[in-house]
Amino acid sequence: MAKSGTSDSDDVIIIKKYANRRLYNTRSSSYITLDFLAKLTREGKDFQVVDAKTGDDITHNILTQIIMEEESSGQQMLPVGFLRELISMYGNSMQSMIPQYLEASMDAFRKNQEKFQSAMEGSIKNSPFAQLARQNLAMFEAASSAFNPRKDKQASASTVVQPSSGSSDDEIAALKAELSAMQRKIDSLVDKS
Repeated sequence: MAKSGTSDSDDVIIIKKYANRRLYNTRSSSYITLDFLAKLTREGKDFQVVDAKTGDDITHNILTQIIMEEESSGQQMLPVGFLRELISMYGNSMQSMIPQYLEASMDAFRKNQEKFQSAMEGSIKNSPFAQLARQNLAMFEAASSAFNPRKDKQASASTVVQPSSGSSDDEIAALKAELSAMQRKIDSLVDKS
């Protein structure tokens, strides 16, 4: 999520919180819930929550409330040891450094996660198993079009085995020709992917 103040004000969704604890999305002119704000956060959309009466920025309080809701609903992500350490830092001389440290740690984690996902996708995409899967799919498609020529309008007559009343040598030759045609088709499909 973009940090408040770093993006254009047009990109920031303004949410007003009223005394009755209701949240109002000024962009969509509708009342929303904390769950909706959690969804916006997951989608990377920036928002700012302001107190409707005073105009004070209470985004931090609302985000903390969302974390509390998530933690209490069984989606616990923050270990007890971490929470104890965090609480012990309040009032500590290091307290002013903790926000920047945590933010830098999360940025590094996010970048590493993106690199890991890219590496995994690249390795899966270029792995021998992916190539085998593509080849198997191409062979299946070629075989199904060979047995049902009406589905493959581009199949030429040379790729479809014609029943032969001749010898088994003729049948073998026809099968080899069909296999060769299927292999060319597979090779062209693999080259395209």
